[in-house]
Amino acid sequence: MMRIIDLFSGAGGLTFGFYYRKRKNEFVRNRKNSFVFANEIDHFAAEAFKANFPDIKMINEDIKLLDKERIERLIGDKPVDLIIGGPPCQSFSTVGQRVFDEKATLYEEYLRILSIAKPKIFLFENVKGMLSMRETFYKTDNQGNIVYEIKKNKETGRERKYPKVERYGRKIIDIIKERFEFITDDFGYNISCEVLNTVNYGVPENRERVFVVGIRKDLDIKWSYPGAIKGDKLSIKEAISDLPIVLENENVVKYNSQPQNDYQRLMRGNNKVLTEHYCGIYGEKIRTVIQNVKQGEGKEDFNNLVESGVIDKKYRLTSGYKNTYGRLIESIPAPTITNNMTAPSGLRCIHYSQNRALTPREGARIQSFPDWFEFRGGVGSVTTQIGNAVPPLMAIILAKQIEKLLKG
Repeated sequence: MMRIIDLFSGAGGLTFGFYYRKRKNEFVRNRKNSFVFANEIDHFAAEAFKANFPDIKMINEDIKLLDKERIERLIGDKPVDLIIGGPPCQSFSTVGQRVFDEKATLYEEYLRILSIAKPKIFLFENVKGMLSMRETFYKTDNQGNIVYEIKKNKETGRERKYPKVERYGRKIIDIIKERFEFITDDFGYNISCEVLNTVNYGVPENRERVFVVGIRKDLDIKWSYPGAIKGDKLSIKEAISDLPIVLENENVVKYNSQPQNDYQRLMRGNNKVLTEHYCGIYGEKIRTVIQNVKQGEGKEDFNNLVESGVIDKKYRLTSGYKNTYGRLIESIPAPTITNNMTAPSGLRCIHYSQNRALTPREGARIQSFPDWFEFRGGVGSVTTQIGNAVPPLMAIILAKQIEKLLKG
C-alpha cells in the first residue's frame, strides 16, 4: 500500500487521482493507497476536502505551523512513499501582472516537509508561468521599506500599486530543481520537469501545467511522463450539453435529460441531485454584451459593433483583457477554467449557446470533477476550489504512472 502526504490540497483535485481509479467508465475507490494526512490553509477548501474524503486526516492551518515533531508523530513508524501537491499558483500565473510575493516561496515549506518525511517520490504541480518567474529583488528606501510605484495595465487601463523592481535573479524553476536535488549533502532527488496539457488526458480543457517529479537518489528507478491518450479531444458541448438550461437568478437542482455520451455518464455516476448549477443577475450592459457576442468572439468584436453604430456607444467596454467577455466555442475543448468562470467579464467563459456565464457545476464538469463532488462556501470560494484544482482525470493518470513505477 502506498502511503501519501497531500500538501496544499485545495478541495482535492489531485487527491482524487490517488483516492479513486477509473474502471469501466466509473470511479471506484483505490484501496492500494492510504493518506497519512492532508494540509490546506483555506477553510472552505478544507471543508470541501473533508466532505469528499472523510477518512483522510485534514489539517486546516498554515503549513508553516506543522513542525518536525508533529509531522513525525503523524507519520509514525511506517515510511512515506509519496508527497503530492503544489503551492498556490497566483504568483506564477501569466494572467495579469505577477508579483514575487511570499506565496512564490512556499515551495520552501514543501521542501522542508520533504526533508522530514523523505518519501520515495514527490509530485509537484504548478502553473506554466512558474517556468519564467524569476527571483526578484525590490528597491527599498533608507529605512528598508519596499518602494512602490503605480503602473497602468495596457489592456485593462487599470492602475495598481506594485513593488518597484531593482533587479531580477535566477529563474525560480532552476532554484527549485537545485534545492530539491541537493536537500542535504547525502539526501536529494533526481528531478524531472515537464509541461503537460490536460486536453491530452481525457479532460475537455486546454490547461497547461508544470509537473515536477522527484525520485529519491538512492532508488534505482527512472520516471517517465504518461503519454497522451489516443483519440479525438472532447469538446465543451460533449462535456456539458446534458446539464439543464439555467436562466438568470435561477438555481437548478434536477436533471431533465439523459447523458448523451460516456463522459457525461462518467460525470453523473449515480448522482440524482445537481448542486452548484446556478446563475446570478446581470445588469443591462452585461446582458447587451452577452446577447451580441457570438461563439469565438469577445470584447474587441463587441466594441467593433459599437464603433460601427450597431450598438449604442454607452455600452462600449473600456476595461478587461482582449479575451474577456468571450463566448465559448462548442465544438472544441474549453480554454483554461479560472476562478472567474461565473463572471461574463472573465476570460472566455460565456456559455456557447445560453446567454450567461458558466455555472460552477459546468466549470467543475469541464475540469472533470464528477457531479457528486461537493464544494463549500459562497460562489467565490467554490469557483476558486474548481479553478485552482488539478483535473481529477489527469490526476488518475499520473497516479497510475507512479503506482506502476513503485510496483515495478
